[in-house]
Amino acid sequence: MEMALAQRLSRVRQHSLELVAPLEPEDLCLQGMANASPPKWHLGHATWFFETFVVLPAQNAGLINGHQPAPEGWGYLFNSYYDAVGARIDRGDRGLLSRPPFAAVVAWRHAVDAALQQLLDGDRVDPHWLSLIELGLQHEQQHQELLLMDLLDGFSRNPLEPVYDAGPEQRFADAWQQQHPGGEPRWLEHDGGLVELGHAQADPGFHFDNEAPRHRVWLEPFALANRLVSNGDYAAFIGDGGYQRPELWMSEGWAVVCQRGWQAPRYWRDGDDYTLAGRQRRNPAAPVRHLSWFEADAYARWAGCRLPSETEWELLAEQLPQAFGVLWQWTASPYRPYPGFAPAPGAVGEYNGKFMSSQMVLRGSCHLTPPGHERLTYRNFFGPADRWMASGLRLAKDSGEAGRP
Repeated sequence: MEMALAQRLSRVRQHSLELVAPLEPEDLCLQGMANASPPKWHLGHATWFFETFVVLPAQNAGLINGHQPAPEGWGYLFNSYYDAVGARIDRGDRGLLSRPPFAAVVAWRHAVDAALQQLLDGDRVDPHWLSLIELGLQHEQQHQELLLMDLLDGFSRNPLEPVYDAGPEQRFADAWQQQHPGGEPRWLEHDGGLVELGHAQADPGFHFDNEAPRHRVWLEPFALANRLVSNGDYAAFIGDGGYQRPELWMSEGWAVVCQRGWQAPRYWRDGDDYTLAGRQRRNPAAPVRHLSWFEADAYARWAGCRLPSETEWELLAEQLPQAFGVLWQWTASPYRPYPGFAPAPGAVGEYNGKFMSSQMVLRGSCHLTPPGHERLTYRNFFGPADRWMASGLRLAKDSGEAGRP
């Protein structure tokens, strides 16, 4: 197990460096908005996480020798929100970190990697350390996805419309074309009843604490569309005055539409989509993306349908051809703890639990999600007005109800 984990550690950590390889030095501190983070910060934060929660405690326990911690003050720069660990720089100021230089951050990463490998090379490593390293790897994979989403936001604000790389956009095209069922959507029915939701304790696979415990939920009969809402579908909503009709929107959502002047999804530009590969001609059949929860909810109401609950999504996901690898999918479920949820003790317990307020759940994964990071019970979450993520929507309805195709 230690050898396999050591190999994964090397692959995941190297992949983060590969993601920033196409960037210019000026891009590394790019922060387009307070909710996003610069590429250099993502790399530093993931390294800080490993050093803070694994390397330094293991060194104090005598399991690692010779590791030199990051200079004093780096923890203040690269801590994200772990109040139990200490103070941190304001989130909106992460783009001001011209120091430490990128080369120093990379050297720090290599030193932390060497310390982690030293720990894994030890005899009969305690499962406690293995589980913390696994958590750190899953955490870094989350930041690999966020790095690309944040980069697209930052690049989108440049009138020169910079190009990052064609790879992510090609993965998006391949994923939806391979999985697209074609034609009008079909409805997958479920009889409802008493069902179970969440990660099963007997399942040996990794899960974040917010995916458990498994529990029971009562559902009325329902149906889910077998495909995601497309650009063409969403264009019809816009053409029918979707962004000018307050009756379609939640009150807070309508206020956001008016304040920010929303008229279309985040990266629509005339007949094109702005992507990490630059402008791409918009395909009406491709799934619409970069929608806020407010927009997804308004579209569903216009279509005579609704958004699925996360329970409904999880029950039928394995029957849906576009459940994974295309776009994260908004649900109607607020991000709240499952019955019986208990965060891990200590600062690591802040990882998910402290965000269980004012967020909505997304399910599935997207074309930016690292391979192997997706799973059926994964709960992603963002605020209802957020839309820089790779987010789309799938329609749901109560069984027997009619909706627009």
